[in-house]
Amino acid sequence: MMVLASSPVTVTLSAAKTLASNALIPHHSFPPSPSPSPSWLSLKPICRISFTCALSHNHVYPNPIPEFAKSETRKFQTQLFRKLSENVDEFGDDLDQVVAVCAQIFSEFLHKDYGGPGTLLVEPFTDMMVALKKKKLPGAALAARASLLWAQNYVDKDWEVWNSKLK
Repeated sequence: MMVLASSPVTVTLSAAKTLASNALIPHHSFPPSPSPSPSWLSLKPICRISFTCALSHNHVYPNPIPEFAKSETRKFQTQLFRKLSENVDEFGDDLDQVVAVCAQIFSEFLHKDYGGPGTLLVEPFTDMMVALKKKKLPGAALAARASLLWAQNYVDKDWEVWNSKLK
């Protein structure tokens, strides 16, 4: 179970004085003579404001569901292969390897970190690009972007459908 909590922030709001129309005008426009602490530099405060705002919320996300992760990874792999195969010139004979690397990283994320809407992260997709570049596979940026776009369009919706069937 993933719990995200923020510590409370306290700010206090109270108005001490209303703003006067001439509040920003100094008492003297120019110093009459040079002095170590010229009076024209000191301005009276126009208002003092402090405020309190307590923000505290906890949201509990469900644990990842291994069966969902397996099913979603298969769907991802199939559809990513279909999408990337439109760019034969980009991937050539390496298409299977590119899709396999992306699917492996996506699967690990779904198994370890994805707990429903609100938990889709960008890190696995940047990890895909880095891993593809390390392996000197073509189209790293294109594959990572296609993977991210697919996930944004399907994962949360598929999670909702999956969990509605469990009820």
